[in-house]
Amino acid sequence: MLFQFFVRERMIHFHNILVLWVVLLTFFATGVYSKTNSQDVSALNVMYNSLQSRSKLSGWKSSGGDPCGDSWKGITCSGSSVTQIDLSDLGLSGSMGYQLASLTSVTKFDLSKNNLNGDIPYQLPPNAKYIDLSQNAFSNTVPYSVSQMSDLETLNLGRNKLNGQLSDMFGKLTKLEELDLSYNSLTGNLPQSFGKLSSLKKLYLQNNQLTGQINVLMYTPVEELNIENNRFSGWIPNDLKGINIKSGGNSWSSGPSPPSPPGAHRNRGSGKKSGSSNSSVVTGVTIAGIALAVLLLLAIIIALFSRKKRSSTSHLLDDDRLSQRKSFRIYSSKDLSKELTSDYKDSTVSIDIKPVSKSPSIGFKSLSGRLQSFARRSTSVKATAYALADLQVATANFAPARLLGQGTIGRVYRAKYSDGKVLAVKKIDSSLFQGSPPQEFSDIVVNISKIRHANIAELVGYCSEHGHNMLIYEYFRNGSLHEFLHMSDDYSNPLTWNTRVRIALGTARAVEYLHDGCSPSTVHKNIKSSNIFLDIELNPRLCDYGLATFHQRTSQNLGMGYNAPECTKPSAFTGKSDVYSFGVVMLELLTGRMPVDSSKPPAEQCLVRWATPQLHDLDALSQMVDPALRGLYPPKSVSRFADIVALCVQREPEFRPPMSEVVQQLVRLVQSSAANMREDFGLGASRHSSAMSSRREDLAASRRLTDF
Repeated sequence: MLFQFFVRERMIHFHNILVLWVVLLTFFATGVYSKTNSQDVSALNVMYNSLQSRSKLSGWKSSGGDPCGDSWKGITCSGSSVTQIDLSDLGLSGSMGYQLASLTSVTKFDLSKNNLNGDIPYQLPPNAKYIDLSQNAFSNTVPYSVSQMSDLETLNLGRNKLNGQLSDMFGKLTKLEELDLSYNSLTGNLPQSFGKLSSLKKLYLQNNQLTGQINVLMYTPVEELNIENNRFSGWIPNDLKGINIKSGGNSWSSGPSPPSPPGAHRNRGSGKKSGSSNSSVVTGVTIAGIALAVLLLLAIIIALFSRKKRSSTSHLLDDDRLSQRKSFRIYSSKDLSKELTSDYKDSTVSIDIKPVSKSPSIGFKSLSGRLQSFARRSTSVKATAYALADLQVATANFAPARLLGQGTIGRVYRAKYSDGKVLAVKKIDSSLFQGSPPQEFSDIVVNISKIRHANIAELVGYCSEHGHNMLIYEYFRNGSLHEFLHMSDDYSNPLTWNTRVRIALGTARAVEYLHDGCSPSTVHKNIKSSNIFLDIELNPRLCDYGLATFHQRTSQNLGMGYNAPECTKPSAFTGKSDVYSFGVVMLELLTGRMPVDSSKPPAEQCLVRWATPQLHDLDALSQMVDPALRGLYPPKSVSRFADIVALCVQREPEFRPPMSEVVQQLVRLVQSSAANMREDFGLGASRHSSAMSSRREDLAASRRLTDF
């Protein structure tokens, strides 16, 4: 017995030692073979899949890998974190991916001297100190997210194809020492926040189309300045004449320049000023402070007066509705009693110009006059003029925190008023108006205001002041279809199958209305799930319509994965290409997948290419259906849905059906599903609306679809 006890104790001791060794070996193996932070690996995988002509990226992988441990080309690490990415002059093309914001430890980001194109990604490595994207083919403008990169010391975006005005977004870049935006097509005046670049030493703006004066640069410590070959006017301030400056090729005023304003004298460390000089500066600052205080007081009085006088509008959320929906992401709807299948309204309607307030800051007289000339023909639709000053307050001066999204022709901001009313403001890129007739924006407002349909987002108003052109819409708190399908968390319930069919039918009716119900016929050109918003009842509201004129001017791919094969450029879009894009949205509803997903295996990254061969294979189709539905769907309905998709996404446009036929087929699908509903499964609840929480509600929704 004693011997057995001794043996058992020795075996337990040996087992414990063995377990300890296994744990230690696993720990060290993980340290050796999984050295790089997984978030960094994922971001670099996405970048690799987005880049093209990448033969020189030795070591890089499309999935997984160990950038730090395996010495990927151009990658420098500290511990397990990627700290530098230097891929300069490697002949790369394509784009940089969409996960750069995950690279939180990267301080140097250099992809200069390549052939990269499209927009500069909205999110860049957020803590970078050095960014060089020069000598590529980037278009559009400087992404607004740069405004939050407070550690940035060098930003070089020179020799690209950037255009449009610079946003007033440089106020927090107090460490920026070198800024190069040369050899682009930037327009407009220098932003006032340039004056807050308190560490700026080198500024290169040559060979653009910048206008106005450069007085704001007096407030910077810049030592090397190149502003050649622009359209600057006025005078070169005396304070800038002692630095290394190149200023030829502009329209400077002749004669001596006026004295600098009080407080604008630059101190570049050239010695102490005399007491009298300091005294005059202090006196000037005091006077300027008093004047500023008076102006602020007047502005407050004007704002209070205009707020009292501001008329309420039925297009805005009322406080009761807002309080009832605070736990939902719900779009404000003017009339929630409208049914999905309601009849079209007459599109030949009028514009009634009604300014929001009588504030002196409105300044829309020229646009208002042009719109009123159109309004004489009409009687019913109201296009309200909003003052730029009011919108700046409501959007916190178009702050990044209020940004809802960025599209091909501009950014959309959330405007929140003190009484709880919320709107969505689409700020159109001013560069898209270059060379266009002055009445173009007013014509667009008039045309969009005529478009009235239960499944189309309503235009509430407009703003056209000081070179800013904005369209104002209802605000959808429920978010977009893209968010529902692709950005749900593990605790959210998916859209039910019935709801997905309703969304497809509602969207189809909206597109049919644009094609057949409008005069002249309107091609949308940018149908995608992020342009389909959902109201309180999860009915679809198509937006971004009536803007094809601008889409035709942009060189960007309007919707990657949504474009029909024949649409190699925006001007090639037709009604049949809209049908194709709508078919891709139906595929998203069917599969829950994004149109392009680089995280999938190569054969599955393009949704249409992967799904199309399987749409008529019942066994394969059952494997394609969105797993989030957990099998709770009627197979016959899914099969018929897939048949409609197959017709829409055919490569040859002449074989695609018109949207009117798509609507008819979806209506027949709904009717058939309603007739056989007793055989269907209970379909669960949608993730945000208790109205869809029971099988009875789904039945009621389906019956409502057929009441037309």
